[in-house]
Amino acid sequence: MPPPVPEDLLRQLAPQVLGALVRRFGHFDTAEDAVQEALLAAATQWPAEGIPASPRGWLITVASRRLTDLLRAEQARRRREETAARQIPPGQWQYPDADALVAAADDTLILLVLCCHPALSPASQIALTLRAVGGLSTIEIARAFLVPESTMTRRITRAKQTVKESGAPFALPAGPEQARGLAIVRHALYLIFTEGYAATSGSGLIRPDLSAEAIRLARILHALLPDDREATGLLALMLLTDARRPARTGPAGEPIPMAGQDRSRWDAALIHEGVALVTSALRHGPPGPYQLQAAIAAIHDEAASAASTDWPQIVALYELLLQVSDNPVTALNHAVAVAMTRGPRAGLDLLAGLEGDQRIVAGHRFHAVRAHLLEMAGDHAAARHSYLEAASRAGSLPHQRYLNAQATRLIEMDYWEE
Repeated sequence: MPPPVPEDLLRQLAPQVLGALVRRFGHFDTAEDAVQEALLAAATQWPAEGIPASPRGWLITVASRRLTDLLRAEQARRRREETAARQIPPGQWQYPDADALVAAADDTLILLVLCCHPALSPASQIALTLRAVGGLSTIEIARAFLVPESTMTRRITRAKQTVKESGAPFALPAGPEQARGLAIVRHALYLIFTEGYAATSGSGLIRPDLSAEAIRLARILHALLPDDREATGLLALMLLTDARRPARTGPAGEPIPMAGQDRSRWDAALIHEGVALVTSALRHGPPGPYQLQAAIAAIHDEAASAASTDWPQIVALYELLLQVSDNPVTALNHAVAVAMTRGPRAGLDLLAGLEGDQRIVAGHRFHAVRAHLLEMAGDHAAARHSYLEAASRAGSLPHQRYLNAQATRLIEMDYWEE
């Protein structure tokens, strides 16, 4: 009896197959349709026939045949279809063994870079990358961007249509556009990792498959661009952050704040590697946003306990980060660091300045932070209200349960103190 298809195999292969087709044919939107049909064929055939020796090669062959059929059906693209048909007769082309594809570069990374199409805005490039490479749903991407789902749906649809109408093949940015393209690639990887490390929806707090994929791609990017200090900083940030993952959840999957985590469970090897990477990057000039975030993560990871954390240094790094990044999440984290250094009221004063920014107020994190600082300040009634408000805005079930439990805990605490 053939072995069952591993649950995550098709998800891992999908972007690699799409990257191979786009790299050879172009036609991103049509290639995506062909890949989906190949994945469906694999899901139905492999359980009965067994997983082929080269699953990626099998998928690329099937998807290529289907893409040729789809191109043939598009009358407006008849010339390209005929060219493709001459180059690769249906049923005759067999893709090389999967291992041979890695010789030049990873197909997934190629797709990641090629999604930075010059016809698209940076926001659309990132959204399309997250959809095609990260496999995130539209609602997950919308939450990563802090925009409504309907807005992100329109953005992705327009992005695909723009690429289709441009008629131009995907190509790596050249000249001055290369730096901008690489910045978009780094941002896309960062967002994929963030969604994996702190899922915005669903029954689980984390999605290790996404964070692992982001780290894998960041390693490839760092290997291809060893002199790109921001690529180094990004990889360091991911490693230093992911090192805490084993201690972030309790037995029932509930979140455990950093201050309450068992630091002996943190991954010492990842911390060592991440610290070495960020230290190396910081030696060679003014730091960029990812290097600064990695430096902050390193301070947390190297602290023997929550009480021994060097909060003044973290405040200073966040203030540098605020100078180069207009990000409300950075401002929120800065407020927490200030509260830990100068007291909760100082942090609450900074939060007051963020109340008009819907990018952060619309989500749960702002209200959760305010609840925590209000509790530190001894205002339990206001803290309970903010915990409940945060719970109502949280997308993931573990966060909802945790925040509601915090509100209940304060009620019980006040009851026993009366």
